[in-house]
Amino acid sequence: MLDSESERPVGYSAPVDGDNTDNFESEPGHSGSLLDDISAFFDDGKTYVEAELAFQKTRLSYAANRGASGLVYLIGALAFLHLALIGLVIGGILALGDEIGFLGSTLIIVGVLLVAMAVLLLIARKKFRKLSDSFKGGSNG
Repeated sequence: MLDSESERPVGYSAPVDGDNTDNFESEPGHSGSLLDDISAFFDDGKTYVEAELAFQKTRLSYAANRGASGLVYLIGALAFLHLALIGLVIGGILALGDEIGFLGSTLIIVGVLLVAMAVLLLIARKKFRKLSDSFKGGSNG
């Protein structure tokens, strides 16, 4: 809305001689200089970088912990697979000497070791899948 006499917006008052219009500190809602604002901006950036580094360190620690846990089960599964293969070889050799008795016992031992290996592999896969899913959710943690 404009005043009809002066063509200026309603409520506008021109500065009077002697008014200090360059002093921003006198305006409400503003206290400080440009250098103070730049310093605050720099401090905020520094705080953000420190927080981001702390978050990434925590994330790396979490991944290392979960990865190590899954790796232990994977190594255990591979150890049982190794034992199963040794048992199969030894059992096969012994089965050639005595055709019935040794083969049945060898198959039972190999079967038990393979079942144990499968269980450990499933646990390791579950651990690694949880680790992978935790990073798919975003960087919010």
